[in-house]
Amino acid sequence: MSVLVYGLAVAGRSTARFLAARGESVVVADDRVSRDYEEFAKSIGAELLSGPDAAMACARRMTEFSLVTPSPGVPETHPVIVSAERAGVEIASEIELAYRSEEASGSPRPIVAITGTDGKTTTTLMAAAMLSASGHKAAAVGNTETPWVEVLDEAHDAYAVECSSFRLHYTKEFRAVAATWLNLAPDHLDWHRDIDSYRRAKERIWVAARDTDVAVAPIRDASIVASARSSAARVVTFGLEGADYRIEHDALVGPRGRIVDVGQLGRALPHDLTNALAASALVLESGLGTVEGVANALSRYQHAPHRIQFVAEVDGVSYYNDSKATSPHAAQAALGSFERIVLIAGGKNKGLDLSSMASQPRRMRGVVAIGHSASLIESAFTGVCDVVRAESMEHAVHAARRLAEPGDVVLLSPGCTSYDWYSNYGERGDDFARIVNDLTKENTK
Repeated sequence: MSVLVYGLAVAGRSTARFLAARGESVVVADDRVSRDYEEFAKSIGAELLSGPDAAMACARRMTEFSLVTPSPGVPETHPVIVSAERAGVEIASEIELAYRSEEASGSPRPIVAITGTDGKTTTTLMAAAMLSASGHKAAAVGNTETPWVEVLDEAHDAYAVECSSFRLHYTKEFRAVAATWLNLAPDHLDWHRDIDSYRRAKERIWVAARDTDVAVAPIRDASIVASARSSAARVVTFGLEGADYRIEHDALVGPRGRIVDVGQLGRALPHDLTNALAASALVLESGLGTVEGVANALSRYQHAPHRIQFVAEVDGVSYYNDSKATSPHAAQAALGSFERIVLIAGGKNKGLDLSSMASQPRRMRGVVAIGHSASLIESAFTGVCDVVRAESMEHAVHAARRLAEPGDVVLLSPGCTSYDWYSNYGERGDDFARIVNDLTKENTK
């Protein structure tokens, strides 16, 4: 029998290569047609099904497949997923396959795992840096730029695995020696059937936990703490106050005392601190890291681009790129970080209620609405502050400049994906930064 890999973006290709290299008969498929897909399939000796009829072709042949592994972008309502479920064919994600491979090796390497609506990538990168600073050869994998299956044959001795709901949805055996669920807010409702499906996917990070494992939960979310306590794992909490890992006397502290002073961190916005506390708990409670290693990693940590990233100051106004904020909940972290804001928001919505973005009216100087969801953004902020629409990023930046006053922040924090105007959030953020930097050049002429 064959294995079907559906979806040929980065993770799908990595998974198909991984399976083919291990002797599986692989069929690859995608809803789109591309010469690139043909070349890829040929390179790994796989059969290719592509185009608008690919899902129907796969459904007709479903009994030929022993396993279906979808790319993260293939929603749970996709016809291929529905037909696999009806036929009783197992569905497994990339992280599930990687975990099984690790277990089958006879010497599995320890894993810390991270999920949540927001902060996953940052916490994963922090945890990997802490592991490395504590003497491990660690890799940050999963929902990062590196699929886990790509590095299984490399000489790592620990993993920090970022677990999106897409990947967790199909896990059965996956487990980590320490795992955290950072937060929960509506997201990806264009992928999941409903919010309950999204929540159940996140909860699966602890589904296979053992009593020797650690569940790290946010003390301010009682429902997540309850989910952690319902697992077999030992539970520790994190939060700015009142938690096992917390801020006390301007320092990050844990059950065994001080970890690092807040002043030693490169950036210390509230969500930076909670992410750092969660990562510290993962690494220290698992026994994989040292306090010295954790402190060194945090003091040297440089935040990834497009996450409340300072771009420039123009005429007394600071410009920040938070293009990674593709949901209202993600944008809230940035909105709570500044006192007076001109917000650039909009894009392709994920089926979410954007009205929550207007929940901090005293901070809002004005809003520039962009993209497919401009009308929704405009509705959310009507009566809150001045709102204007822009038909391009260049127009948006110039409109924001006109609205802003010295001391304000112009913040690109869209609350939506970039897939109306751009290929990804990075391209969107880079375009914003380019336009802002052009303003600084104008001022020097």
